[in-house]
Amino acid sequence: MAKSRSNKSKSKQPLLKKITNIATKVFLYFLMVSFLWVLAYRFINPPITLLMVLRNIERKSDGKSFKTEKKWVDFDDMSDNMKRAAVSAEDQLFLKHIGFDVKAIEKAFAANAKSRKVKGGSTISQQTAKNVFLWPGRSWIRKGFEAYFTLLIEMLWSKERILEVYLNVIEMGDGIYGAEAAAQSYYGKSCHKLSKAQAALIAACFPNPIRWTPKNPTRYIRHRQYLILRNMNRLGPLDF
Repeated sequence: MAKSRSNKSKSKQPLLKKITNIATKVFLYFLMVSFLWVLAYRFINPPITLLMVLRNIERKSDGKSFKTEKKWVDFDDMSDNMKRAAVSAEDQLFLKHIGFDVKAIEKAFAANAKSRKVKGGSTISQQTAKNVFLWPGRSWIRKGFEAYFTLLIEMLWSKERILEVYLNVIEMGDGIYGAEAAAQSYYGKSCHKLSKAQAALIAACFPNPIRWTPKNPTRYIRHRQYLILRNMNRLGPLDF
């Protein structure tokens, strides 16, 4: 009887060791691949995101044709108004934090505890990590991956690169991605020619670009535009 129990415990140990070894290898492989992936995108512009793919699947299921309007614009060729509008609207401490705005996160938690309407406290760095490397959603698992990739891009990219990628891949309308496609679609001009008011109106729709559009702004969006313009005037120079 004692021998059989001893044999069972011995058989369990090799199995547990195998599982541990496999899990360790998978973890190390993930760290290596994710590090190289983020490092590559420091120099290579992301060609497509998972959100773009999912949106086109949704369009196809609704009987619509595929639509992905996007055109990459280098950071120096982008309107300063668009950069300032994005920072003023989404993350005024962008140049100061290392990926996370603790106070904004705390406020979001407090607001979400009191209301069914979910509010986010994500920085531009977090949104870039989510848009480029992850899938849409609000699960804790995805949030964990988001935090990890946020730290990676903060370590491996410059703030200039983070904002450049953010403004080139963010969803800005139905099938519209990036500041250049948005400027062309809504104003018939390149994004480096956007005025303060136009850039602020585009940024005002960032939270839900499918529901809101600069072409037909609601009173709420006009109010957001006003607040963003006020923040743009208060915002100091964007020294990268």
